[in-house]
Amino acid sequence: MLDSPGFTIAVRRMPPSVEDLRSTTVADDPIQRRDLVLLERAREGELDAFNDLVVCYQDMLYALVVRMVPDRDQASDAVQEAFFNAYRNLESFRGGSVKSWLSRIAINAAMDTQRFRKRRPAEPYPELEDETWQPPADASADPVTASLMAERHRALNAALARITDDQRTAIVLYDIEGYDYAEIAGLTGVSIGTVKSRIHRGRLALRGLLLDRMDLFRG
Repeated sequence: MLDSPGFTIAVRRMPPSVEDLRSTTVADDPIQRRDLVLLERAREGELDAFNDLVVCYQDMLYALVVRMVPDRDQASDAVQEAFFNAYRNLESFRGGSVKSWLSRIAINAAMDTQRFRKRRPAEPYPELEDETWQPPADASADPVTASLMAERHRALNAALARITDDQRTAIVLYDIEGYDYAEIAGLTGVSIGTVKSRIHRGRLALRGLLLDRMDLFRG
């Protein structure tokens, strides 16, 4: 993921378990404890520790960003830029959830990508043609259900790509990622009222775009 000359490229592997007895404020949460230990080691100059954080969160952040920037190459670039920004600004972390901190940076990178695309128009967003960016389906899912879910994703992704950037970002953060209005307002730099309006207008737009595909979402 981090492929500049100054970084060791992160490979898809399981990060080592962190056996560290230094105290944290979330000793009862092993994931957060692991993240805090890795982040602290990265602050101390251990690049491998930061690459382990990349391994832990690159897929999750990509799944988030690709909903906001439905071009897979641009989404990948935005996630990589987010990790670079996180590495350059390790000292800006002030506690709390490392996952949330990385998510905020990734969201900002996605919004920057959207703004750049507006300044330099290119081809329209392509529809996502497959679900390779998503976690694999549960092994117990039957083929009919799996096929239906894949078709739903394709229809929804195509519709999301056709609404405005602001509406898409608000809907992804609220309906898909589970952020509340206040959190989205803070992440996007607008008022709560604006967030609510974007979600409402975006849902109406999606409903119109999906009108002839509503059979996919019934039952």
